[in-house]
Amino acid sequence: MKKPFTPNFKTPQADYCKEEINKLNSNGIRGNLAGDWQDLQKSDIAWESEQLAKSYGIYLEFNRAPTGTEKEWVYLLRICNPGGGPITREQWLVFDELSEQFAIDPQGHSSLRLTTRQTIQFHWVQKPDVLKIVRALAEAGFYSINGCGDNTRNVMTCPLSRHSDVFNTHAWAQKVTDYFQLPVEPYIQIFAIDPNHVRKPEESFSYGPNLLNRKFKIAFSSVHRDPQTGKLIPDNCVELLTHDLSVAPVIENDKVEWFQIYVGGGQGERNGKPAMATLGQPLAMVSEEQILKILDAVVQVQQGWGDRQNRHWARFKYLIKSKGIEWCREQVQEIVGFELGQPELNHDYGQRHLHFGWHVQLSNGLWVYGVFIENGRITDNSPNGQLKTMIRAMMKKYSVELMVTPNQDILFTNIPADVKDVFEADVKNFGYGQRNGKDYSALRLSSGACVGRDTCRLAYTDSEKYEPYLMDELEKMGWGDMAESIGVTGCERQCFRPATKTIGLVGSGLNRYQFKLMGDESGRHQGQPLISTDGQLMYLRSVERDKVPIVIDALFKYYKTNAQNNESMGVYHRRVGVNAIIQYLKDQPETTELMMKTFNTSCVMK
Repeated sequence: MKKPFTPNFKTPQADYCKEEINKLNSNGIRGNLAGDWQDLQKSDIAWESEQLAKSYGIYLEFNRAPTGTEKEWVYLLRICNPGGGPITREQWLVFDELSEQFAIDPQGHSSLRLTTRQTIQFHWVQKPDVLKIVRALAEAGFYSINGCGDNTRNVMTCPLSRHSDVFNTHAWAQKVTDYFQLPVEPYIQIFAIDPNHVRKPEESFSYGPNLLNRKFKIAFSSVHRDPQTGKLIPDNCVELLTHDLSVAPVIENDKVEWFQIYVGGGQGERNGKPAMATLGQPLAMVSEEQILKILDAVVQVQQGWGDRQNRHWARFKYLIKSKGIEWCREQVQEIVGFELGQPELNHDYGQRHLHFGWHVQLSNGLWVYGVFIENGRITDNSPNGQLKTMIRAMMKKYSVELMVTPNQDILFTNIPADVKDVFEADVKNFGYGQRNGKDYSALRLSSGACVGRDTCRLAYTDSEKYEPYLMDELEKMGWGDMAESIGVTGCERQCFRPATKTIGLVGSGLNRYQFKLMGDESGRHQGQPLISTDGQLMYLRSVERDKVPIVIDALFKYYKTNAQNNESMGVYHRRVGVNAIIQYLKDQPETTELMMKTFNTSCVMK
């Protein structure tokens, strides 16, 4: 028999896994990192250093195209960029120049990569250049600390909230990022950074000697005022419930009066392990003055109770699943010393807004222009135009600031009204707005992917490279005007959060993808594998790359033929149910053979 779901919460030190022991023995997350970066006789670093480097925003990767025993080691470097920015002209030009020098792919093309946590990544970095980038970024006011690792990650919110006349959640993202920042002294020592370039927060979370059990993600949703109607509109562009811990403003009397806390979300799974992707649950309704205390307490609960023996069960969602939301409330109340307000179970935290095009900054009357960056890849080597050159030129010409959105796109902010027309014309002069000479479709604008196999050691297959091809195929089939979303990831960690989209595609092998359904464009629902209601059989677990458009075509036809009252595709799927979808796909000649192949469900948590 398979072992049941048995995580080792509040793990005794005798049971710690090797990663936890490594952190304990690291002298404050220092280890031998300083020495390893200086050793240029080898292009990789020791396993112990590799694990610690993640807390400083650095992943060890390798070029996966060549075969053979010798790996071509390279590095991924990610900054911390709370709330998506702002990034000034001078700062962006530093990013741009560093990428031109040090982020060069094997074909000789430079690029920057925006992420779904509103940060920026440098890919294909050589070992001697890692320290150069870290130091140059610090001098520009950006740090790689907390970029990865067993600590809180980049705190997210809607970048438009920075200029809100309702409530500035962007300021809260900055505040919470500072509070949960790791100690800066090891960072300064390891990378030989001038201390004058690194700010130290006035108050900080108390990390233990081995930090948190796993990564911990925090997000704030936001509220905007419709400039035409004056109505307050909640905005879930951060996909609030997919995070370990999240905060939603609550509107009363036409203003933000309260804040609802959610806990226990997370999309990552592990093949071969009982695992789950799940949405967070409402924990409490609190005042603004209580937010930071409660966030601190929640992270304390995870730090003290989370599994430190089994990495695949160390995320906060497994603690919530096992112990329950009421247990979590009791733990938090004991730490903060006051009773938490009861949550509103039906609180509306909003739709997933993407922020393309023009938006007025109600706080000052200036304007924002939202630009679609397919899969977050900023490069000139693309059928989407000269995006890298375009951003550089716009930042040089105009007195604007740049923000990164939760959907891997950018916002140009602080644009005067009298230059809107020429600004938009300048952007289009670089080919923006089209792919291969055709306007971006609605389906493409709402879809996206993680980086995938080329630049992620965990990915089984392409995602960033595959998604544009998939959109091309679906547009040829006539589906470009679908107001739905498709998310693609190269593995089950699901960094693009595909299962909250209308159709999620999760890499399950080289050129193979698993389908997840029941999510939708709103980002409010958790998609699921296609498992029969008796729980015995899983369908579409490993669909070949060239068959994926065929399945999606069948699903779109099923929806278009039978949907009622303008319901979205996700609503339609949830209404008809999984068994009806399975039967329909079995009955279609083009998908019958695919539906004949089923898989067991032993690694899906119930």
